[in-house]
Amino acid sequence: MKFIVFSILLVLLLVLIISNIVIVQQSRAYVLERLGAFRAVWGVGIHLKIPFIERVAKKVSLKEQVADFPPQPVITKDNVTMQIDTVIYFQITDPKLFTYGVEQPMNAIENLTATTLRNIIGDMELDQSLTSRDIINSRMRAILDEATDPWGIKVNRVELKNIIPPREIQNAMEKQMKAERERRESILQAEGQKQSQILVAEGEKQSAILEADAAKQAAILKAEGEKEARIMAAEAEALAIMKVQQATADALRLLNEAAPSSAVLKLRALEAMEKVSDGKATKIIIPSEIQGLAGLAAGAKTIFDTEDPSAD
Repeated sequence: MKFIVFSILLVLLLVLIISNIVIVQQSRAYVLERLGAFRAVWGVGIHLKIPFIERVAKKVSLKEQVADFPPQPVITKDNVTMQIDTVIYFQITDPKLFTYGVEQPMNAIENLTATTLRNIIGDMELDQSLTSRDIINSRMRAILDEATDPWGIKVNRVELKNIIPPREIQNAMEKQMKAERERRESILQAEGQKQSQILVAEGEKQSAILEADAAKQAAILKAEGEKEARIMAAEAEALAIMKVQQATADALRLLNEAAPSSAVLKLRALEAMEKVSDGKATKIIIPSEIQGLAGLAAGAKTIFDTEDPSAD
């Protein structure tokens, strides 16, 4: 009987010890209390708490977290009511302050965000608030980071997720954007037509230049051809003259080598005159030397005709 009781007590003791062994995971921290008072912050690893005396008051995640708050109504400086929803990226840097610094930290951050957003947007007009998201984000992050520091929270980034103006302003903005798109489209079309006209004019200019160059080259080639033809004709004529002069020179040379008598020269002259007389000239002037030679030739012909036996 004692063995059974001892075994039961041993089992209960083991169960009690095992149930008080705490393992803290990576990127987490446990806040430990002893008799209701803060005792320690446990980091990563295995820990043993005293049963019935110590307890884990809060388990805190050390990762960066995202809080997406619902849209908040805000009023601009020119009295336009808008709906803005905000996203906050934060991280718990001090688990003790996060546990004991503020009741319901997330509600506190949400309310602080809404108040800060109203204050910032209230100093801006509608157009400025729509085009100054980066400025609003930076100012909100700085204010929230400073305000949440006593809570053990660091605000890393604030983003305005959506800015929703009233319906009538949305319609006016859409019309303005449509008109702006149409204006840009008209400008682009005009620029396109201008570029097209410039390209056409440039093409016509280049075509005219090419045609002028072609005509110039054709005229140059034609002039070169005519020049070459005249040169060749002149060279041919000069060659013919040279050949005639060479033939005359050769004839004179041969004549001088033969040493003809004056009678032979006169006979040659008569032959030349005979050829001249075959033409259509009506009057022929015969030198006196050739006239005497012609009479001598006529007398010799008469003697030869008289002595010819066949004449009887």
